[in-house]
Amino acid sequence: MKVTDISSFKQKALKWANNYDVLCYLDSNNFNDQYGKFDVLIAAGAKTELTAYTGTAFEQLSKFRYENHGFMFGFFGYDLKYETEKLPSINADRLNFPDLYFFVPEIIITIKGKNVEITGGPDNLADTIQNTPLSSTKKSAPSISLKQRFSKEEYIDTVEKIKTHISRGDIYVTNFCQEFFSENAVMDPLLVYLHLHESSPTPFSSFFKWAGNYIICASPERFLAKRDGKLISQPIKGTARRDGNQKTDQLIINELRNHPKELQENVMIVDLVRNDLTHSAKAGTVKAEELFGIHSFNQVHQMVSTVVCEMRNDISCIDAIKNTFPMGSMTGAPKINAMRLMEQYERTKRGAYSGALGYFSPDGDFDFNVIIRSILYNTDRKYLSFQVGSAITYHADAAKEYEECLLKAKAILEVLGQVANYPLS
Repeated sequence: MKVTDISSFKQKALKWANNYDVLCYLDSNNFNDQYGKFDVLIAAGAKTELTAYTGTAFEQLSKFRYENHGFMFGFFGYDLKYETEKLPSINADRLNFPDLYFFVPEIIITIKGKNVEITGGPDNLADTIQNTPLSSTKKSAPSISLKQRFSKEEYIDTVEKIKTHISRGDIYVTNFCQEFFSENAVMDPLLVYLHLHESSPTPFSSFFKWAGNYIICASPERFLAKRDGKLISQPIKGTARRDGNQKTDQLIINELRNHPKELQENVMIVDLVRNDLTHSAKAGTVKAEELFGIHSFNQVHQMVSTVVCEMRNDISCIDAIKNTFPMGSMTGAPKINAMRLMEQYERTKRGAYSGALGYFSPDGDFDFNVIIRSILYNTDRKYLSFQVGSAITYHADAAKEYEECLLKAKAILEVLGQVANYPLS
């Protein structure tokens, strides 16, 4: 069916779908994405679901996918690295999310342009959604007291220790992450998502809900997609602030495009992603379609590269994901050494953060983002968490890396009413 006011319909559909215990809402925000299949994809209710923990999670998902050929939605937690690289985590986990969760939805709503298609549910569902009153988006700060695992001084000291590993050749680049958290946090997850979505619209925006847990996501990054026989990965490495003055903003773009440190970290991760894709690719098909592209978002400019290959016929979709997981942009290089070191220096189990969220479609394709710029919330424990990271290289300035973390967290800090407590210098 055709819908004239798509913006209003999206909000109404999300509010309606939020009545279900299980929900996945994916919004591309109309970014110019040549590989995007939908503008919005909504999955509500669970016909059947899979909850798994590291050990045999990929194997269980393969069986689950074999038994369910239609749409499936879910996420991969970062700590599935134990299955791919035999690297466990002993860091504290206060969210208690599973390492993998997928569900087969009762109802699917797809939006492309002004066209809306609804699969499942009662015949009058479109009218029900149209008659749903819009949610109030009046901004009120959630009831939280935000803390962080590293003080600025501790963060800077840790970065310097990491750089000693780089100096002696243990690693070339790594992604070092820190957690901001709140205990006894009380908030309306949908309202927080709407505010984050308004403040920071991104091509992989997501609202994911199951069993009282939430992933509230403003991710700009695609981990891995499959389109027909083609695999696509779009790692982000390189960040710069936005400026309200157009000329200054353009100067910032030019500086990012030519910054030696940003170029260095991007190309190292591109090489890692290319290597990961070779495990699933037809010989000679791995290539970089774009290097060092600058993509602009409300808060930041990002350097994005696109790496593709033709998938081998003997590789399943689950195999292709496993062969590249975790994504290089959130690990470092060499991959195993970087992950092992970050387990030593980070103070929180990453869990869903720096994992991947998305869907498998009936035609055999899939699309998964990188879970960054995201709030994770466990309502039973009233525990709220978000993590931010930055790439540490030999040339990294620890104080500037800390500022980059706050820049990446700016939209989240704003919607949580905390930006005054963590000002950018």
